[in-house]
Amino acid sequence: MSQGFDALVIGGGAAGLMCALTAGQRGRRVLVIEHANRCGKKILMSGGGRCNFTNTGTTPANFLSANRHFCKSALARFTPWHFLDMVERHRIAWHEKELGQLFCDESSRQIVQMLLDECAAAGVEIRTNCTVEQVEHECDGFMLRTSQGVVRAAALVVASGGLSIPRMGATGFGFDLARRFGHEVLPTRAGLVPLTLSGRHAEDYAELAGIALPVTARCNGIEFSNAMLLTHRGVSGPAILQISSYWQPGDELRLDLLPGVDALAWLQEEQAARPAAELRNVLAEQLPKRFAQRLCERWLGSRPMRQFDAPALRALAAQLSDWPLVASGTEGYRTAEVTLGGVDTDGLSSSTMQSRQVPGLYFIGEVVDVTGWLGGYNFQWAWASGHAAGMAL
Repeated sequence: MSQGFDALVIGGGAAGLMCALTAGQRGRRVLVIEHANRCGKKILMSGGGRCNFTNTGTTPANFLSANRHFCKSALARFTPWHFLDMVERHRIAWHEKELGQLFCDESSRQIVQMLLDECAAAGVEIRTNCTVEQVEHECDGFMLRTSQGVVRAAALVVASGGLSIPRMGATGFGFDLARRFGHEVLPTRAGLVPLTLSGRHAEDYAELAGIALPVTARCNGIEFSNAMLLTHRGVSGPAILQISSYWQPGDELRLDLLPGVDALAWLQEEQAARPAAELRNVLAEQLPKRFAQRLCERWLGSRPMRQFDAPALRALAAQLSDWPLVASGTEGYRTAEVTLGGVDTDGLSSSTMQSRQVPGLYFIGEVVDVTGWLGGYNFQWAWASGHAAGMAL
């Protein structure tokens, strides 16, 4: 026997729960179907367990998409301040870490519980451990055959996420469903992901795993200044995760190893003040000591500063400010925080997230070709796109 609802939401993550509670508050009868044993697993693990739930500096420029204008409508109508209002109503203590990034003081569990409480107050039904076995488009809506029975609704919202972190249950379900209903799915790849090194390039840095240093990473005209972490397989850290979304194999990647420092002026000052000092010891004033030593061992050599003439000092400064890093690939979806690409926005309404091909069908969150930077932007897209669909249902 089937059960009727106004809307079915596939996916109990950030976007799905936001959509459900928004529609429920408007009097819609909503069912959330989550295949995992609990909702919000990705929320729970985010921000080191404290959930970087939004970013106060969110603008459309912080997102990658084939259509960079698509996200504007949803982001304008549900801002970080709207979400922060909800957080404060639930008396969840929060703090700003850096660059507009807001975190819970205590635990990401508070954000999940807040969303679940809002859903409960709005009469939203949630079924966990519930898998979707069949989806049919009928004359008056949609029929889903699930592991917990058949359900029907006039509207279907796909909030099933992307391919990142498969151990959390990520699958390509939403992409497959989109294709079945005539939507184009743009090529997907791992984003916000560590980069790997191989061969000689890996050997050059092999013994430096665990060392972190500030850098400016540049690729394809984009740059990010933050920390880089050397790992056993390559490089990670915020600067690398950020630039990874803009990098693909074969692209040139460069690092400023002295961000915020006029490298030539600094080297000239050091040469004047410490002419007998070895280059490796001078570099260790700005860089981690082992890293400075490796640069000198493998590439720069080391000699007293007095032995550098003006052209050599200029060349050294240019090298430190534009250091090549030859990555071979990424760690892939296993450790990626997001999935780049996804359901083509040309087939969706930017104001409602509804399909232009199939009335009553909506796509929200990570399944859509809108991907944010590191730092709470992807959660804000989840809240904003979920709210847009919830208001339209």
